[in-house]
Amino acid sequence: MKNVLAITAVSALLLFGCAFWGNDILRLLESSTPSTSIGPVNDGRLIHGKRLPSSGPNFQTYSRLGSTLGRTAVHSRVRDAMLAAYAELEQGTPGVQYVYGETGWPWGGRFRPHRTHQNGLSVDFMVPVTHNGEPIALPTSPFNKFGYALQFDSNGRSGNLQVDFDSMAAHLDVMDRVAREHGLRIDLVVFAPDLQERLFESDPGSTLQSRLRFNVNPSWVRHDDHYHVDFAMVDD
Repeated sequence: MKNVLAITAVSALLLFGCAFWGNDILRLLESSTPSTSIGPVNDGRLIHGKRLPSSGPNFQTYSRLGSTLGRTAVHSRVRDAMLAAYAELEQGTPGVQYVYGETGWPWGGRFRPHRTHQNGLSVDFMVPVTHNGEPIALPTSPFNKFGYALQFDSNGRSGNLQVDFDSMAAHLDVMDRVAREHGLRIDLVVFAPDLQERLFESDPGSTLQSRLRFNVNPSWVRHDDHYHVDFAMVDD
């Protein structure tokens, strides 16, 4: 009986370790060959996709298990631009913990339940939030579908959580500029239309509406707990 319990405990620890550190271990085995995107975001694939780090000083994945399974891989340019933006935001938005969501497979292709995310140029960014006025990482767990089942009202509130529109706007502002430095541009931002006005009213967001293309009509998923960003190559 003791042997069975010991084996069960060791197996559980190994499974936890694989889920928790698996993505970072697999990143070490990646090829350094630059990525190649083929086809559009809704009908494409990716060659030499790169896994995003599971965490950094001011960012983290929506799910370490999801990252280990390969659901947070992007084009190498997107990875580099995202990490450069987070590094800059350490100074611009101190204390804010950003969370990125699903992106796509390392090889691209159909990525259920998403309709895009197929060529390494699509990223879901979970909304930055405050809890009772203090910045925290958006809570993600299996109980809220890793953040995708949270519901925010037209004021950006969900219980004690409040969307931090200033930090979201700062992220998009920096991401827009840094993307261009890495041979990309932001092609489309999908965010709940009823929340966009709050975003544009924030101080960093005052110019976003004229600089970036946002969806006008509601999408099939509301996009209140995250904002979807499609990038495009500037030299395509």
